Amino acid sequence: MAEKQGHTIRLRAIIVGVVFAMIICLLTPVNNIYHQATPLGGGHFPLAPFFIFFLLALIITLLNRFLQSRMLLGGYELIVIWVQMVIGSGIAYTGFARTFLINLTAPVHFATVGNMWEDKLLPLLPRQLIPEEGAIRILYKGIEGGRDMDWRQLFYQIPWEAWLTPMLLWSIFILLSFLVMFCIVNILSRQWIHNERINFPLLKVPEMIGAAVNDKTLGSLLLDRFLLAGLSIPLFLHLLNGAAFYFPSVPNITTLVLAGGYFPDYGLFSGFQKLRIYFYPAFIGFAFLASRQISFSFWFFYLAGCLLYGILNVLGFIIPVSELGVTFGPTLSRPEEMQMIGAYGVFFFFLVWLARHHLMEVTRASLFLKKRIPSGTEWFDVRLAFWGTLGGMAALVFWYMQMGVNIISAILMVSFFFMIMIVATRIICQGGLAYFTLTAAPLDGIIALFGPKLFAGVSGVLAGMSQKTLFVDLRESLMPSLVHGRKVHHGNNPALLLFAGLVITVIFSLAASFIAMMMLCYRYGMRALNQEWATGSTVAVYENIFRLVTTPPDTGTWVLGFAFFGALLMLMLVIAYHRFIWWPIHPIGYLTAYSSAMRILWLSFFIGWVCNVLCMRYGGIRFFKKFQLFFVGLIIGDFLMGGGWAIVGLFTDIGYKVLPD
Repeated sequence: MAEKQGHTIRLRAIIVGVVFAMIICLLTPVNNIYHQATPLGGGHFPLAPFFIFFLLALIITLLNRFLQSRMLLGGYELIVIWVQMVIGSGIAYTGFARTFLINLTAPVHFATVGNMWEDKLLPLLPRQLIPEEGAIRILYKGIEGGRDMDWRQLFYQIPWEAWLTPMLLWSIFILLSFLVMFCIVNILSRQWIHNERINFPLLKVPEMIGAAVNDKTLGSLLLDRFLLAGLSIPLFLHLLNGAAFYFPSVPNITTLVLAGGYFPDYGLFSGFQKLRIYFYPAFIGFAFLASRQISFSFWFFYLAGCLLYGILNVLGFIIPVSELGVTFGPTLSRPEEMQMIGAYGVFFFFLVWLARHHLMEVTRASLFLKKRIPSGTEWFDVRLAFWGTLGGMAALVFWYMQMGVNIISAILMVSFFFMIMIVATRIICQGGLAYFTLTAAPLDGIIALFGPKLFAGVSGVLAGMSQKTLFVDLRESLMPSLVHGRKVHHGNNPALLLFAGLVITVIFSLAASFIAMMMLCYRYGMRALNQEWATGSTVAVYENIFRLVTTPPDTGTWVLGFAFFGALLMLMLVIAYHRFIWWPIHPIGYLTAYSSAMRILWLSFFIGWVCNVLCMRYGGIRFFKKFQLFFVGLIIGDFLMGGGWAIVGLFTDIGYKVLPD
């Protein structure tokens, strides 16, 4: 698709985007948590934003055809609205609200005589960061008679005053973190979008639909025979399986096969014991739209990572899990997976090396050693972004120090948080990963390199707590959505209005998400809500914090060995990728080898890669352009069915899930 230029985005589009983002934030807790339906948000191509975007595109097209007047919203304005909704949906769920209240209250509520949190952990936690015990007790129990109140009555019964100080302090931390993300994206946008021209697979379908709305060709696009063929597959699949979910007598089609039982407990293939085969049509579509090199690398490294376990087993290396010491990675389970610590570090410096000329130019301009860089792909002057990044990170360090963290630990935490965030953002945006999880957390890297002693006392408590807030559960993190927003905004104007729209969306979404979660929890009680993952993952964080601040075990030599191996392998991969045009493997595939996301998506990327290769080899570019609409149909069909069943789920006690949670 040709790059768009010179489209004017009107204020009405920004307002519509903010309104829909807030509506998603208000509905998400009820839909996702109470009804357990297909998540309205989830991943970096969430359900509700695309469903609303698609309906708006249809409505605008129909109105334009019948009224023959100027479009109420243009195609590119619809894409801007979609980005705002994506940001709102992420904040409303795993990107912030899903675990935030549990994170603040778990040390008090789950403290028992057996775990000794009350004696060892709570005295280290700054009390101003958590509400008083009475408000926490009601949060988990629910307000008496709350289920019989209307939402307005319930609002006035919530003990807001108990949350005022904690929310003020945490809002400072969160908004400073988001400020740094905005500034980093503003600095890197020229390098990633203009200089490197990286692919953005997750933007292709919205851009295709937006361009069709603008060109008044949406009807012909949606009636294309390839697109309809792709659309029919998820339509049939989810109509049948959805009916079977509500009426068990209806047959269903299995979309999950537990293949681990076909592999032995020991030997070369023992690492495949947890192998699962998922079938998600939409993710096959995203895999086809990604570059073949990246699609190949994702599934190749996942299977290679499984094979490594078997190779070590055959060679007689039985490495105890205790070698890991204290870890915070959301999916980290074996010392072999600590390869990612070294790999992430090397890949971060590779990104810096690729951008060295641009970063040097930005630095010189910010220090007034040269003229300002002409604006083009940025929201605002990069000099402001440069000083905003440094000032925001310094303010975060100061925030930690005010809470009792020593300066060395604070500097390391802030640096590693954003280093990992930049790498994860590149993986998501360039790889087209709508669903992504970290293997190892930023704190795992710090502890492996510098030891656990830096996090004795309050430093360990604040490190684990703040990391859980924004920097470890990256399935719906803000920064990749900001990069997508910057790409969508590129060529559109006015830039400051677009930037202001994102800032307002973030602030309003934070407020709406917090209020919605508070209302839900105080109405039903946290204990009555089906929050196994959020509760379990948060309690596990505090169990690790307890070990870290009381009797921290030293990191095993195997961990450092695998971290070094990961760094060395990534160094070889980036050199080969950069030097040899024929090199078939992309380094970011290695970074996802042990991610739980790839356990779900590896087959989708394999199928998408095979179809892409066969299409180009035997059909050529002309056929590829036509055939890609089949995979666009898979994406549209999956998300339309997800939206339809989500609406049904709002009126039932439980909902049929189309997409992974």
